[in-house]
Amino acid sequence: MALFSIDGVEFNIPLVALKRESAVLDKYATRTEGGDLQREIIGVYYNYTLTFPGLNLNREEYDRLWKKVTEPVEFHDFVVPSSDGTFSFRGYITTSGDELKRSHNGKHYWGGLSIKLIAKAPARLPGEV
Repeated sequence: MALFSIDGVEFNIPLVALKRESAVLDKYATRTEGGDLQREIIGVYYNYTLTFPGLNLNREEYDRLWKKVTEPVEFHDFVVPSSDGTFSFRGYITTSGDELKRSHNGKHYWGGLSIKLIAKAPARLPGEV
């Protein structure tokens, strides 16, 4: 089983790094005249950055991943590692980027792909412990 999947599609490419971040988003946040903050939290969103190796990759598999992460679709279904196995969520890819590593005999080899996954809905809601 692969370490991650996009829309149920697994890729046979190792990860160099998987970074997760949590973002607490507000319905509103405002300061009173006295300087006190009043806010209503919508929830906590889990977002991820996946980074792949720069060299020695299967070119066809890498191209297949590139085409998947650059699909012009609104949302994807992601599965990523979590502390207890995997975490599944619906979200979108904000950016993806890589770099040309070498060219040989008219073929170009790309690597170092990094993609940012942003959650569509909160993973945790106010009041959850």
